[in-house]
Amino acid sequence: MRLTGADYDEADGLLAAHDAFLAARYPGESADRQPVHTVYIPADRLDGFREWGAEALRVMELHDFPWSVPGVRAKLASEPIEDLRVDFEDGYGVRDDDQEDAAVRKAATILRAGERPPFVGLRVKSLEAATRRRSLRTLDLFLSSYQDADFIVTLPKVSGADQVTAMVTLLERLENGYGLAAGTLRFEIQIELPAAVLATDGTATVARLLTAAGGRCTGLHYGTYDYSAAAGVAAAYQAMDHPVADHAKAVMQVAAAQTGVRLSDGSTNILPVGSREEVQSAWEVHHRLVGRSLERGFYQGWDLHPAQLPTRYAATYTFFREGRDAAVTRLRRYLDRQEGGIADEPATARALATYLLRGLNCGALTDATFSRDELLAFL
Repeated sequence: MRLTGADYDEADGLLAAHDAFLAARYPGESADRQPVHTVYIPADRLDGFREWGAEALRVMELHDFPWSVPGVRAKLASEPIEDLRVDFEDGYGVRDDDQEDAAVRKAATILRAGERPPFVGLRVKSLEAATRRRSLRTLDLFLSSYQDADFIVTLPKVSGADQVTAMVTLLERLENGYGLAAGTLRFEIQIELPAAVLATDGTATVARLLTAAGGRCTGLHYGTYDYSAAAGVAAAYQAMDHPVADHAKAVMQVAAAQTGVRLSDGSTNILPVGSREEVQSAWEVHHRLVGRSLERGFYQGWDLHPAQLPTRYAATYTFFREGRDAAVTRLRRYLDRQEGGIADEPATARALATYLLRGLNCGALTDATFSRDELLAFL
């Protein structure tokens, strides 16, 4: 052996800055609960959000829901919406200032008055020039009216890192103004424009967005229809499983990997409404797309209608329950160093443990054989 202790020390010194960068930028996946969906409701239609579960159950009975998955009805009765966004952007539209101000105050009052989902927030308008001041006014007014900083801001139509940097600066100002601890206010970035994926110099814009966020970004959400339209896809073919969508989401996935930033797929606008045949056809589409997203590592998506909730939970619960036994067996064999038909490595063991944790966190699994602490030890 030719290397000495001094050589090892030198290597540590040469790589100290990179070690610090890796620890800060790639802390690994969070083991905390991630909602399985985000429900977007326009601000002027927020009043009935607590009835979504009852409406979903009604439609299930009326149109003979074709999947029998234990726990779905109980979930709809107890916690139908996991993550709620009050929408002041496309779903709400452009109103005069007095009207939107009133809608902001009313939304804050509705959320404060009674039970609300475990995750809540609002989608403001974009920071593009035409809507920038209205977006910031809505955010400021909501914070003062809601009187609780535990909410997420969704920032739509982001096209470059400068918008994210501006958002961080403004959130810092709001924290100072309202006496909040630094870092309290967090936001999600919606990837709805090709410019948010590919920069003019050919680099991945989305990676720059995460850097500019300075640790405040909690998630990247794909916007199915804005993105597809901007990419030139005809309306009839805009969908979550179009190749344009898959490319954008693959870039998002690589940029967010091991950063702790969560991913969310988009929505389908094929809604379960109309006749029995139309409802069941829409359910088939939604169930397939939710399962497809889960298989590709997108554990969250958007839901736009109460009747989409049954298929969201049915597909999600099935995904975790059908894979539970195989995951447990592989993880046990890995720990016991037993040979099997699959040669699992440490990275795969972490993936198996994460999969089981996700199943527990979302309620699909009540027993993963391994305790939560045992699973956390793999991360």
